[in-house]
Amino acid sequence: MTSTIGLGVPVPKMLRESQMDSHPVASADPIAAVTGAWTLPFTAYLLLLSNRVVYQRVKNKQWIGDKLSSEKNNTGNHENPDPLFLASRCHMNFLENVPLAFLLTAIAELNGANRSMLNYAMAALFALRVGHVEAGLRGKDTLASGRIVGLFGTQGFLAGMAAYTAYLVKGYWGY
Repeated sequence: MTSTIGLGVPVPKMLRESQMDSHPVASADPIAAVTGAWTLPFTAYLLLLSNRVVYQRVKNKQWIGDKLSSEKNNTGNHENPDPLFLASRCHMNFLENVPLAFLLTAIAELNGANRSMLNYAMAALFALRVGHVEAGLRGKDTLASGRIVGLFGTQGFLAGMAAYTAYLVKGYWGY
């Protein structure tokens, strides 16, 4: 049983007929439950990263830009990194990868992906992104092992999730 939304794209009906009469909003089955469940931890960590940037701005009275005084700190210095630049890069690295990861996960989920597998994948991605910052960029000399593991692990997640999503819709291409 399907219905149409938007420009007439057929989608499965997500409401049970018997429940629609009594509680139409409360009875809706979650369409992307896994993706929705992982929004909380990822958003909480994003807020932590954002607040670290704000803290450096307030502490150093640097209201614009991503570096403190160029004389005081060198952004390329791994032994003594610019704290505002470091906080900004941790924040931006997260924002460069996580939205695409969520998009790929949501598309996979909407196309019938195994929800257990998606949960494990999102848990791994969360650990990789936290490790990239906490055990990598914020580690000794900003070159700790978490940085490499987080980088390549995230790239593996993105490539794997894109491939899995393509596999789920292989029938569209006639395979």
